[in-house]
Amino acid sequence: MTPAKLWLRIFLAGFALICGLLVVTLKTPPFYGDMTRIGLLSENAFGWTIEPPQVPAEFLRAAPVAEADILVIGDSFSMSNRWQSELTRTGLRVTTIFWGQINEALCGDLDAWLDPAGFRGKVVIVESVERLLADRLANSQTCAKMQKPFSAGLKPFFAPLDHVPAPAINWDGKLTSGLNIYRNTKRAREASGDFLSNKRILVRPVADGCSMFSSQLCDRAPFWPADDENGELTVQHVAQMRAISEAQRPRSILWMVIPNKTTVYVKPEHSKDFVTAFEAAGLGPDLFSFSQVQKQKVRDYYFPNDTHLSMHGQLGVGQRMLEAVRQILP
Repeated sequence: MTPAKLWLRIFLAGFALICGLLVVTLKTPPFYGDMTRIGLLSENAFGWTIEPPQVPAEFLRAAPVAEADILVIGDSFSMSNRWQSELTRTGLRVTTIFWGQINEALCGDLDAWLDPAGFRGKVVIVESVERLLADRLANSQTCAKMQKPFSAGLKPFFAPLDHVPAPAINWDGKLTSGLNIYRNTKRAREASGDFLSNKRILVRPVADGCSMFSSQLCDRAPFWPADDENGELTVQHVAQMRAISEAQRPRSILWMVIPNKTTVYVKPEHSKDFVTAFEAAGLGPDLFSFSQVQKQKVRDYYFPNDTHLSMHGQLGVGQRMLEAVRQILP
């Protein structure tokens, strides 16, 4: 074989390989879940398939801070304004800011910081997912003065999908992503226990999962390893929360602690001492016990392909928060 023919064969083999990888990637559905994207897992296997509830845009718009009845300090679970819509549809005026805007801490001068911003409301809802609350409370213990000026937008920080994504060609995928997604999903499907996908996302079996998720591979789901790694909340954390609430007497602080997805579906006893103490302290609604009930009632209470509550779950939690607010406001 001449050198020219050898190089031609090598070129054709490489070209065929590239074409094959491209075809696999183009046929792999684009990501619409954070955990599938980070873990390089198939949306065909883990994507949700039930149409989300529609919320009129008028209930998603925030109130200017000077007109707000309620201030929400939240994280990514509050960025779509979906759970807040259950409050706004009753006529309550809500504005939302995020932990990242306040250096992940509630400092000692919180009330004095809110006054010049123009907030005249009597209720502050402090929302945090379970796995991040301990660090936020620790930051708050050593923080005397809020550092950044108050800033709140009128529109949701992001708009979630309002329909199940239609089949589409994956033009944005990397050349090798289709093959990697296929391999990871195959391993996740065949694993008898936990499987760490792409070194970042833990795919775990979920008991009776097909009654709770609409995804094709419904007997397992992806989870953040940090749900385990960050440890449990404790009675001491409840004491810290109570101290923050008592320091801000002019306003009522309503704590909204959202359990980790892992806690809801895999480890329901996680942070159990915290949950008991939190309920006894009356600092806010017990969303841990609430979620254990809701996951049986609401399919895709949490997104199967994401770490967040679905839009079905958001509205359910919003209803529970409305009940809690109604105990404070007339």
